[in-house]
Amino acid sequence: MITVEEIFAADLRCPPSERSLPWHETRDGVTVIVEPKPHWAADMAAFRLGDRAYGYYADWIEHGPAARFFDHPETRGEDVMTRARTMLAREIAQGLWRL
Repeated sequence: MITVEEIFAADLRCPPSERSLPWHETRDGVTVIVEPKPHWAADMAAFRLGDRAYGYYADWIEHGPAARFFDHPETRGEDVMTRARTMLAREIAQGLWRL
């Protein structure tokens, strides 16, 4: 049986532009959750881990913690990771993932 952690680890081995699951990045003590780019987006989003704020991944890469973040009334980085983990656990339970 494959685990959620094994799926995340396998996804992390891909370059950022090819990942399909969110991941943590930390720079100078600030952690964000990077959400993979949907097909229609110009850039990936980076959500602060515990704040309801997001920014653009390209800005995060260039400026780190000094990147510009915008208020987001509904989503924190923790929420992005929780949704991804819940989705994977449900798919594993449904037998959609195999070793």
